[in-house]
Amino acid sequence: MMQLAEPAIRHWDFPRGTGSVRLLARFANEYGVDDVLAGSGLTPKLLYDPTTEVEARQELRVVRNLAAALPDAGLTLGREYRATTFGIFGFAFLSSPTVRDAVNLALRYLDLSFAFSIPRAILVDDRVRMELDDTALPDDLARFLVERDLAAICGLLAELLRIPVPLISLDLRYAQPSTVDEYEAFFGVRPRFGQAANVGTFDATFLDTPLPLANAHAVAVCEAQCRALVSRRRRRVGIAHDVRERLTRFGALTGGMPAVAHELGMSTRTLRRKLAESGTSYRVLLDEVRAALAEEMLTSGALSIEDVAIRLGYAEASSFIHAFKRWKGTTPTEYVGRV
Repeated sequence: MMQLAEPAIRHWDFPRGTGSVRLLARFANEYGVDDVLAGSGLTPKLLYDPTTEVEARQELRVVRNLAAALPDAGLTLGREYRATTFGIFGFAFLSSPTVRDAVNLALRYLDLSFAFSIPRAILVDDRVRMELDDTALPDDLARFLVERDLAAICGLLAELLRIPVPLISLDLRYAQPSTVDEYEAFFGVRPRFGQAANVGTFDATFLDTPLPLANAHAVAVCEAQCRALVSRRRRRVGIAHDVRERLTRFGALTGGMPAVAHELGMSTRTLRRKLAESGTSYRVLLDEVRAALAEEMLTSGALSIEDVAIRLGYAEASSFIHAFKRWKGTTPTEYVGRV
Protein backbone atom coordinates (compact mmCIF):
# COMPACT_ATOMS: atom_id res chain seq x y z
CA MET A 1 0.00 0.00 0.00
CA MET A 2 1.38 3.43 -0.96
CA GLN A 3 -0.04 6.88 -0.31
CA LEU A 4 0.08 9.74 -2.76
CA ALA A 5 1.07 13.19 -1.49
CA GLU A 6 -0.17 13.95 2.02
CA PRO A 7 -3.00 16.49 2.14
CA ALA A 8 -1.62 19.94 2.91
CA ILE A 9 -4.10 20.37 5.75
CA ARG A 10 -6.18 18.12 8.00
CA HIS A 11 -9.15 20.41 8.61
CA TRP A 12 -11.42 22.59 6.48
CA ASP A 13 -10.89 25.78 8.51
CA PHE A 14 -8.55 27.74 6.22
CA PRO A 15 -8.84 31.13 4.46
CA ARG A 16 -10.33 31.02 0.97
CA GLY A 17 -10.59 33.09 -2.16
CA THR A 18 -14.01 34.30 -3.23
CA GLY A 19 -14.41 32.10 -6.31
CA SER A 20 -16.54 29.48 -4.59
CA VAL A 21 -18.83 31.95 -2.82
CA ARG A 22 -19.36 33.77 -6.13
CA LEU A 23 -20.34 30.45 -7.68
CA LEU A 24 -22.67 29.70 -4.75
CA ALA A 25 -24.32 33.11 -5.11
CA ARG A 26 -24.76 32.67 -8.85
CA PHE A 27 -26.18 29.17 -8.38
CA ALA A 28 -28.60 30.44 -5.73
CA ASN A 29 -29.77 33.21 -8.03
CA GLU A 30 -30.37 30.75 -10.89
CA TYR A 31 -32.53 28.58 -8.61
CA GLY A 32 -34.45 31.48 -7.08
CA VAL A 33 -32.83 31.42 -3.63
CA ASP A 34 -32.79 34.93 -2.14
CA ASP A 35 -30.24 36.48 0.22
CA VAL A 36 -27.87 33.50 0.24
CA LEU A 37 -25.16 35.73 1.77
CA ALA A 38 -27.25 36.48 4.88
CA GLY A 39 -25.29 36.15 8.11
CA SER A 40 -21.95 35.65 6.35
CA GLY A 41 -20.67 39.21 6.65
CA LEU A 42 -20.15 39.22 2.87
CA THR A 43 -21.61 41.48 0.20
CA PRO A 44 -21.74 41.14 -3.60
CA LYS A 45 -19.28 44.01 -3.85
CA LEU A 46 -16.75 42.22 -1.64
CA LEU A 47 -17.03 39.03 -3.68
CA TYR A 48 -15.85 40.78 -6.82
CA ASP A 49 -12.90 42.49 -5.12
CA PRO A 50 -9.86 40.40 -6.21
CA THR A 51 -8.09 41.17 -2.91
CA THR A 52 -10.89 39.75 -0.74
CA GLU A 53 -10.34 36.55 1.18
CA VAL A 54 -13.07 34.87 3.19
CA GLU A 55 -13.00 32.70 6.29
CA ALA A 56 -14.24 29.13 6.11
CA ARG A 57 -17.06 29.96 8.52
CA GLN A 58 -18.27 32.66 6.12
CA GLU A 59 -18.41 30.29 3.16
CA LEU A 60 -19.97 27.64 5.41
CA ARG A 61 -22.74 30.09 6.32
CA VAL A 62 -23.46 30.65 2.62
CA VAL A 63 -23.49 26.89 2.06
CA ARG A 64 -25.91 26.47 4.98
CA ASN A 65 -28.25 29.09 3.52
CA LEU A 66 -28.20 27.37 0.15
CA ALA A 67 -28.59 23.85 1.57
CA ALA A 68 -31.58 24.97 3.65
CA ALA A 69 -33.34 26.01 0.45
CA LEU A 70 -32.01 23.26 -1.85
CA PRO A 71 -31.04 20.29 0.35
CA ASP A 72 -30.67 17.86 -2.57
CA ALA A 73 -28.60 20.13 -4.81
CA GLY A 74 -25.09 19.05 -3.72
CA LEU A 75 -24.30 17.03 -6.84
CA THR A 76 -25.76 19.63 -9.18
CA LEU A 77 -23.76 22.36 -7.46
CA GLY A 78 -20.51 20.37 -7.56
CA ARG A 79 -20.79 19.98 -11.32
CA GLU A 80 -20.60 23.77 -11.67
CA TYR A 81 -16.97 23.93 -10.47
CA ARG A 82 -14.32 24.33 -13.17
CA ALA A 83 -10.53 24.59 -12.99
CA THR A 84 -10.82 28.34 -13.59
CA THR A 85 -12.96 28.65 -10.42
CA PHE A 86 -9.78 27.96 -8.45
CA GLY A 87 -7.61 30.66 -10.04
CA ILE A 88 -3.87 29.98 -10.16
CA PHE A 89 -4.37 26.67 -8.34
CA GLY A 90 -6.67 25.52 -11.15
CA PHE A 91 -4.21 26.55 -13.85
CA ALA A 92 -1.44 24.59 -12.08
CA PHE A 93 -3.77 21.59 -12.00
CA LEU A 94 -4.52 21.85 -15.74
CA SER A 95 -0.83 22.22 -16.65
CA SER A 96 0.33 19.09 -14.80
CA PRO A 97 1.99 16.34 -16.88
CA THR A 98 -0.17 13.42 -15.67
CA VAL A 99 -3.18 12.65 -13.47
CA ARG A 100 -0.76 11.53 -10.73
CA ASP A 101 1.02 14.90 -10.84
CA ALA A 102 -2.30 16.77 -10.78
CA VAL A 103 -3.57 14.76 -7.78
CA ASN A 104 -0.32 15.26 -5.86
CA LEU A 105 -0.37 19.00 -6.58
CA ALA A 106 -3.98 19.26 -5.43
CA LEU A 107 -3.17 17.51 -2.15
CA ARG A 108 -0.09 19.68 -1.52
CA TYR A 109 -2.00 22.91 -2.03
CA LEU A 110 -5.38 21.84 -0.72
CA ASP A 111 -5.84 25.08 1.19
CA LEU A 112 -6.12 26.89 -2.16
CA SER A 113 -9.20 24.82 -2.91
CA PHE A 114 -12.70 25.26 -1.51
CA ALA A 115 -12.92 21.79 0.01
CA PHE A 116 -14.73 21.11 3.27
CA SER A 117 -14.51 17.31 3.20
CA ILE A 118 -10.76 16.62 3.26
CA PRO A 119 -9.58 14.16 0.55
CA ARG A 120 -6.99 11.42 0.93
CA ALA A 121 -5.74 9.25 -1.92
CA ILE A 122 -4.10 5.86 -1.25
CA LEU A 123 -2.80 3.27 -3.70
CA VAL A 124 -3.99 -0.21 -2.74
CA ASP A 125 -2.68 -2.88 -5.12
CA ASP A 126 -3.96 -1.85 -8.54
CA ARG A 127 -6.54 0.66 -7.34
CA VAL A 128 -6.63 4.22 -6.05
CA ARG A 129 -8.78 4.63 -2.96
CA MET A 130 -9.97 8.25 -2.69
CA GLU A 131 -11.60 9.06 0.65
CA LEU A 132 -13.46 12.25 1.58
CA ASP A 133 -13.26 12.78 5.34
CA ASP A 134 -16.36 14.61 6.57
CA THR A 135 -16.06 13.74 10.27
CA ALA A 136 -15.19 17.32 11.28
CA LEU A 137 -18.14 18.84 9.41
CA PRO A 138 -21.43 19.97 10.97
CA ASP A 139 -23.85 17.04 10.81
CA ASP A 140 -26.53 19.04 9.01
CA LEU A 141 -24.17 19.89 6.13
CA ALA A 142 -21.98 16.79 5.80
CA ARG A 143 -24.00 15.08 3.07
CA PHE A 144 -24.48 18.26 1.04
CA LEU A 145 -20.75 19.08 1.18
CA VAL A 146 -19.57 15.53 0.43
CA GLU A 147 -21.81 15.48 -2.63
CA ARG A 148 -20.58 18.91 -3.73
CA ASP A 149 -16.90 18.11 -3.17
CA LEU A 150 -17.07 14.66 -4.73
CA ALA A 151 -18.87 15.95 -7.82
CA ALA A 152 -16.39 18.84 -8.10
CA ILE A 153 -13.36 16.50 -7.87
CA CYS A 154 -14.73 14.09 -10.47
CA GLY A 155 -15.75 17.01 -12.67
CA LEU A 156 -12.27 18.52 -12.52
CA LEU A 157 -10.64 15.20 -13.41
CA ALA A 158 -13.04 14.82 -16.32
CA GLU A 159 -12.15 18.37 -17.42
CA LEU A 160 -8.46 17.42 -17.33
CA LEU A 161 -8.92 14.25 -19.35
CA ARG A 162 -11.91 15.31 -21.44
CA ILE A 163 -13.57 12.01 -20.54
CA PRO A 164 -15.55 10.94 -17.42
CA VAL A 165 -13.59 9.45 -14.52
CA PRO A 166 -14.04 5.63 -14.66
CA LEU A 167 -15.01 4.89 -11.04
CA ILE A 168 -15.02 1.23 -10.07
CA SER A 169 -17.01 1.70 -6.86
CA LEU A 170 -18.42 4.45 -4.66
CA ASP A 171 -19.27 4.17 -0.94
CA LEU A 172 -21.08 6.93 0.95
CA ARG A 173 -21.63 7.28 4.70
CA TYR A 174 -25.15 8.67 4.64
CA ALA A 175 -28.49 6.92 4.13
CA GLN A 176 -29.74 6.09 0.66
CA PRO A 177 -31.99 8.80 -0.80
CA SER A 178 -35.29 8.06 -2.50
CA THR A 179 -33.62 7.86 -5.92
CA VAL A 180 -30.07 7.14 -7.02
CA ASP A 181 -30.54 7.87 -10.71
CA GLU A 182 -28.57 11.13 -10.54
CA TYR A 183 -25.64 9.40 -8.84
CA GLU A 184 -25.50 6.62 -11.42
CA ALA A 185 -25.80 9.04 -14.32
CA PHE A 186 -22.93 11.23 -13.06
CA PHE A 187 -20.53 8.71 -11.49
CA GLY A 188 -21.24 5.75 -13.76
CA VAL A 189 -21.70 3.38 -10.79
CA ARG A 190 -24.43 2.71 -8.27
CA PRO A 191 -23.23 3.93 -4.85
CA ARG A 192 -23.44 1.85 -1.69
CA PHE A 193 -24.97 3.96 1.07
CA GLY A 194 -24.65 3.70 4.85
CA GLN A 195 -20.96 2.71 4.63
CA ALA A 196 -18.17 3.44 7.11
CA ALA A 197 -16.53 6.13 4.93
CA ASN A 198 -16.98 8.14 1.75
CA VAL A 199 -14.71 6.32 -0.69
CA GLY A 200 -14.43 6.17 -4.48
CA THR A 201 -12.05 3.79 -6.24
CA PHE A 202 -10.58 3.75 -9.73
CA ASP A 203 -7.89 1.85 -11.65
CA ALA A 204 -4.36 2.94 -10.60
CA THR A 205 -3.10 2.84 -14.19
CA PHE A 206 -5.33 5.88 -14.72
CA LEU A 207 -2.79 7.91 -12.71
CA ASP A 208 -0.19 7.76 -15.48
CA THR A 209 -2.50 9.14 -18.17
CA PRO A 210 -0.81 12.14 -19.88
CA LEU A 211 -2.83 15.33 -19.69
CA PRO A 212 -3.66 17.21 -22.91
CA LEU A 213 -2.75 20.67 -21.54
CA ALA A 214 0.53 19.61 -19.89
CA ASN A 215 3.12 22.39 -19.92
CA ALA A 216 6.27 22.08 -17.80
CA HIS A 217 7.01 25.82 -17.78
CA ALA A 218 3.42 26.79 -16.98
CA VAL A 219 3.09 24.35 -14.11
CA ALA A 220 6.42 25.52 -12.62
CA VAL A 221 5.33 29.17 -12.73
CA CYS A 222 1.85 28.37 -11.36
CA GLU A 223 3.21 26.20 -8.57
CA ALA A 224 5.63 28.94 -7.49
CA GLN A 225 2.67 31.32 -7.23
CA CYS A 226 0.71 28.68 -5.31
CA ARG A 227 3.56 28.35 -2.80
CA ALA A 228 3.72 32.11 -2.32
CA LEU A 229 -0.05 32.39 -1.87
CA VAL A 230 -0.19 29.52 0.62
CA SER A 231 2.67 31.04 2.60
CA ARG A 232 0.94 34.42 2.80
CA ARG A 233 -2.42 32.94 3.77
CA ARG A 234 -0.95 30.74 6.46
CA ARG A 235 0.86 33.68 7.97
CA ARG A 236 -2.41 35.60 8.02
CA VAL A 237 -4.26 32.71 9.62
CA GLY A 238 -2.00 32.85 12.67
CA ILE A 239 -2.28 36.35 14.11
CA ALA A 240 -5.47 37.36 12.25
CA HIS A 241 -7.22 34.22 13.45
CA ASP A 242 -6.06 34.84 17.03
CA VAL A 243 -7.37 38.41 16.98
CA ARG A 244 -10.73 37.43 15.45
CA GLU A 245 -11.13 34.63 17.98
CA ARG A 246 -10.61 37.02 20.87
CA LEU A 247 -12.90 39.66 19.42
CA THR A 248 -15.79 37.19 19.37
CA ARG A 249 -15.54 36.60 23.13
CA PHE A 250 -18.07 38.27 25.42
CA GLY A 251 -17.13 41.86 26.21
CA ALA A 252 -14.04 41.87 23.98
CA LEU A 253 -15.40 44.45 21.53
CA THR A 254 -15.35 47.17 24.19
CA GLY A 255 -11.78 46.51 25.33
CA GLY A 256 -10.07 47.85 22.24
CA MET A 257 -6.78 46.90 20.66
CA PRO A 258 -4.70 47.28 23.87
CA ALA A 259 -6.83 44.62 25.60
CA VAL A 260 -6.44 42.19 22.70
CA ALA A 261 -2.69 42.81 22.54
CA HIS A 262 -2.43 42.19 26.29
CA GLU A 263 -4.28 38.86 25.93
CA LEU A 264 -1.87 37.86 23.19
CA GLY A 265 1.13 38.76 25.35
CA MET A 266 2.46 41.60 23.21
CA SER A 267 2.42 45.36 22.99
CA THR A 268 -0.11 47.25 20.89
CA ARG A 269 2.69 48.36 18.60
CA THR A 270 3.85 44.76 18.05
CA LEU A 271 0.31 43.60 17.33
CA ARG A 272 -0.18 46.41 14.83
CA ARG A 273 3.07 45.45 13.07
CA LYS A 274 2.22 41.74 12.96
CA LEU A 275 -1.21 42.42 11.51
CA ALA A 276 0.30 44.72 8.87
CA GLU A 277 2.77 41.97 7.91
CA SER A 278 -0.22 39.64 7.51
CA GLY A 279 -1.91 42.07 5.14
CA THR A 280 -4.64 43.26 7.48
CA SER A 281 -5.27 45.58 10.43
CA TYR A 282 -7.11 45.62 13.74
CA ARG A 283 -9.75 47.94 12.28
CA VAL A 284 -10.42 45.59 9.35
CA LEU A 285 -10.75 42.57 11.67
CA LEU A 286 -12.95 44.51 14.09
CA ASP A 287 -15.27 45.51 11.26
CA GLU A 288 -15.44 41.90 10.00
CA VAL A 289 -16.40 40.58 13.42
CA ARG A 290 -18.87 43.37 14.11
CA ALA A 291 -20.54 42.97 10.72
CA ALA A 292 -20.97 39.22 11.17
CA LEU A 293 -22.26 39.55 14.74
CA ALA A 294 -24.62 42.38 13.74
CA GLU A 295 -26.24 40.23 11.06
CA GLU A 296 -26.68 37.33 13.45
CA MET A 297 -28.21 39.48 16.20
CA LEU A 298 -30.50 41.40 13.86
CA THR A 299 -31.64 38.20 12.11
CA SER A 300 -32.62 36.62 15.44
CA GLY A 301 -35.16 39.43 16.02
CA ALA A 302 -34.60 39.22 19.79
CA LEU A 303 -32.74 42.53 20.15
CA SER A 304 -33.51 46.10 19.23
CA ILE A 305 -31.09 48.10 17.10
CA GLU A 306 -30.05 50.02 20.21
CA ASP A 307 -29.29 46.76 22.07
CA VAL A 308 -27.25 45.43 19.14
CA ALA A 309 -25.28 48.68 19.04
CA ILE A 310 -24.43 48.39 22.75
CA ARG A 311 -23.36 44.77 22.43
CA LEU A 312 -21.07 45.68 19.54
CA GLY A 313 -19.35 48.36 21.62
CA TYR A 314 -20.94 51.50 20.15
CA ALA A 315 -21.71 54.41 22.47
CA GLU A 316 -24.62 55.50 20.28
CA ALA A 317 -27.01 53.68 17.98
CA SER A 318 -26.38 56.31 15.27
CA SER A 319 -22.71 55.26 15.06
CA PHE A 320 -23.73 51.63 14.62
CA ILE A 321 -26.30 52.53 11.95
CA HIS A 322 -23.67 54.51 10.03
CA ALA A 323 -21.20 51.59 10.24
CA PHE A 324 -23.82 49.02 9.21
CA LYS A 325 -24.74 51.06 6.15
CA ARG A 326 -21.05 51.18 5.22
CA TRP A 327 -20.77 47.39 5.56
CA LYS A 328 -24.03 46.37 3.91
CA GLY A 329 -25.16 49.33 1.85
CA THR A 330 -28.42 49.53 3.81
CA THR A 331 -29.63 50.48 7.29
CA PRO A 332 -30.28 47.89 10.03
CA THR A 333 -34.04 48.64 9.84
CA GLU A 334 -34.13 48.04 6.08
CA TYR A 335 -32.03 44.89 6.50
CA VAL A 336 -34.36 43.45 9.16
CA GLY A 337 -37.33 44.21 6.93
CA ARG A 338 -35.89 42.04 4.17
CA VAL A 339 -34.89 39.08 6.39
